[in-house]
Amino acid sequence: MRFLFSCSSNRKGGGKAAEVKAIQTNKVYGGRLPIRQRSGGSRRCLYKLPEAYQGRAEAYTKHGLNVHGVVFDELHAQPNRDLYDVMLHGSGDARKQPLFFLITTAGTDRNFICWEVHQKAEDILQGRKIDLTFYPIIYSAADTDDWTSEKVWRKVNPSLGITVDIEKLRVVFENAKQNPAEENLFRQLRLNQWVKQSVRWMPMDKWDRCAFPVDAESLRGRTCYGGLDLSSTTDITAFVLVFPPLDEADKYQILPFFWIPEENIDQRVRRDHVPYDIWERQGFLYTTEGNVVHYGFIETFIEELGMKYNIKEIAFDRWGAVQMTQNLEALGFTVVPFGQGFKDMSLPTKELMKLTLEERIAHGGNPVLRWMMDNIYVKTDPAGNIKPDKEKSTEKIDGAVALIMALDRTLRHSVENTGSVYDERGLLIL
Repeated sequence: MRFLFSCSSNRKGGGKAAEVKAIQTNKVYGGRLPIRQRSGGSRRCLYKLPEAYQGRAEAYTKHGLNVHGVVFDELHAQPNRDLYDVMLHGSGDARKQPLFFLITTAGTDRNFICWEVHQKAEDILQGRKIDLTFYPIIYSAADTDDWTSEKVWRKVNPSLGITVDIEKLRVVFENAKQNPAEENLFRQLRLNQWVKQSVRWMPMDKWDRCAFPVDAESLRGRTCYGGLDLSSTTDITAFVLVFPPLDEADKYQILPFFWIPEENIDQRVRRDHVPYDIWERQGFLYTTEGNVVHYGFIETFIEELGMKYNIKEIAFDRWGAVQMTQNLEALGFTVVPFGQGFKDMSLPTKELMKLTLEERIAHGGNPVLRWMMDNIYVKTDPAGNIKPDKEKSTEKIDGAVALIMALDRTLRHSVENTGSVYDERGLLIL
C-alpha cells in the first residue's frame, strides 16, 4: 500500500501548527481516487482516511511512515524542523524511488530549516556542492536587481499575466513603495527574496579578483602574523598567516591552513555535500589521525611553520584555546587573545573588505578559504560596527575569522614608525 503525503502549515484555532494529509493509493494511475467537483469548476482529489492521518501533525506521531511521495508546501512557514526531518529522513527507504517535492517562498528566519534547504539549493546551482538526488529550481530576484522593475517581476514570476494578474501586483507594489514593512513583504512574497538584517557580506567576484598567486617558498624568512580559530575536536580548525607588503607595489599575502579529523571526512562529505575529500587530495586541507582533531599535530605543524617564517604574533579566539596557546607559548610564540565581539572584530573586518575591493590582498585562490568567505554573514550594531555572525552563517567560516584576526595584528604592527593604520584613518564605514 502506498501513501502520498501533503505537508503544510495550518492556522486553525488561532495558532500555527504543522499539518499532514495523506492519499492512499494501490495503483499509480487514475481512476482510483474519487474526484469532487467544487464551486467555480475546480476539482479536488479526495480519499477518506483514518483519523490518524488527518489534521495537525505532531512529528512524533509520524515516525515509521512508509512514504512513497511527499509534497511539502511553504516550508518557510513550518513552526520547527521536526516534521521535515521525520517526513524526509528515512521515511522512504523502503521505496525504490520515493519522491519529495519542497515548495516554498522565501522566509525571514536564517536560523531555520527553510534557509538551510535554500542555501543547499543555491550551493548546488553555483557548483559549490554536488548532490545528484537534489534538483533545485529557484525563481527569485537577486540582491542587485531593481525591485521596482516590472522586468524583474516577470523574471521571478514566470506565470505573471496567466495565474497572477499584473494589475494586482502593481497595486501591491504602490503600497510597498510607501511603507518599509510592506516593501519587505513585497520582496519576500512577490520577489522571493530573503529579507533579514544579516546579509551575505563578501562580493565573491571581488574576492576572486584577488586570487593572485602566493609562493610559500618565496615568503620564507618573511615577517608575518597568525590567526588561530580552534574548532570543537570533531570540526574544522583554521590557522592563517598574513604577510604585510614590503612596499606599495606589494600585497598582503595570505597562507591558510585547515585541519579535519581523518576518520569522519567521508561522513562529512556525505552529510554536508562539501568536497572535503577533494580538497584533502589537492593539498588544501589536512587531516589528523582518528575521529577528533589532534591538537598536538597542529601545534607541531605551527612550530615547523615558525622555523620557516618569522611569525611575530598569533591571535586566537579565547574559547577552548587555553591549553594550545599555553603550549604555543612554551614553544616560543607570542600569543594574543582576541575577542569575537564588535569591539575587536569590526575594524579588521572592514579593513579586509577595503583591501579586497582595492585588490591589495593575494590569497592564491584557496578553495577552502573561498568557501568560508562566501559563507560569511555579518551582524551590525546601532553604531555601525560589524562582525562575522557565526549563528547566521549556515556553513563554516573559521578560516575567515582566523584571517580577520591575523590581519588585525598585521595592521597594528605594519606601520610601527607612524602608528596604527586605525589611528591614521579612524573608523571606516562600509
